[in-house]
Amino acid sequence: MFLMLMEHYLTLTLRPVGVQKSLDGSCFRLHGHQFLRNGEKQLSYSWLLTVLKNYTDFWEITENALDYALESVGLSYDNELKQRLLKLYAELDAYNEVHSVLSELKEKTITCAILSNGSKFMLNSAVQSSGVKAFIDKVISVDDVRTFKPDPLVYKMVVDNLPCQKKEVLFISSNGWDISGAASYGFETMWINRLGAPVDRLPFKPDFISTELTAVKSRIMQINNEKKIENLCL
Repeated sequence: MFLMLMEHYLTLTLRPVGVQKSLDGSCFRLHGHQFLRNGEKQLSYSWLLTVLKNYTDFWEITENALDYALESVGLSYDNELKQRLLKLYAELDAYNEVHSVLSELKEKTITCAILSNGSKFMLNSAVQSSGVKAFIDKVISVDDVRTFKPDPLVYKMVVDNLPCQKKEVLFISSNGWDISGAASYGFETMWINRLGAPVDRLPFKPDFISTELTAVKSRIMQINNEKKIENLCL
């Protein structure tokens, strides 16, 4: 069984640390409204650049998206604030259940990998700061194919970099559009819907939906039971 963990930014396993500790009142509003806009711009820029076949490093996209968010609230002059916000991307923590779930999967010798739009240095920093490095067998960045999700070339990187077939992969993401892309490619999918969002109106739906990563353990148990039944039938 090969477990793919997706999209580390504010989504599946990791969250930013010290936002309220680091930022003053005006920045609370920036984080509450404009930081979301920053994330939306990250995605829209990556998709547009993919369509235009003009690959740009995700860190540069992140900076450009943040510049847009700051300018939209009249803070484009505040370089110190910009640097403090960018630093948050290197200070990510895991959600409460993540370490215990990944530790248990590691004990079961299940391969756990990360596939992300993030650049290599962003991913390495996030894995290190969150404390999940010991549980991750492979970190795969789109830098190697120079295109972004949901381009099928990105999902193909999983079978190119790991000794597995599509049917052996459980693809996990908190982004509905990412789930749709992975399902289109042929992966079994699990959507970690922490915010209770509606299912995206896209052709390919998640096979499983949960609010926490703990649901992975139940799915693994189901797979093991199915294998036992298959063995009994042979």
